[in-house]
Amino acid sequence: MPRSVPEWIGKTADTPVPPRVRLRVFEAYNGTCYLSGRKIMPGDKWDLEDKIALINGGENRESNKAPALKDKHKEKTAEDVAEKSKVARKRQKHLGIKAKRGGFPKRIDPWGKAFLEKIGSGGMK
Repeated sequence: MPRSVPEWIGKTADTPVPPRVRLRVFEAYNGTCYLSGRKIMPGDKWDLEDKIALINGGENRESNKAPALKDKHKEKTAEDVAEKSKVARKRQKHLGIKAKRGGFPKRIDPWGKAFLEKIGSGGMK
């Protein structure tokens, strides 16, 4: 009977996953992509995906990791960032914090308003 191994937990969100943990996660999923369900073959590029993204409240721990093919991982990361942006906008709106809007730049009058008023009133001769 194999001994139970304690779950790996990263000290910070940036702590890289050690190779031994990558192997454990890969074997736990029987070498299949968590997102597409496709078997990861030798030579396929794959990453460890956070099931719940770190920016959306997930934790950097073994139970939150799953193998994912690079292209599918890239797609999910884009979705996670979009979700985070939407949540942040709604929270800001709820708190009354509005983002500054662009708009058009002010027109700079090279002659100045005073000059145009003098011309219109006949003050310049």
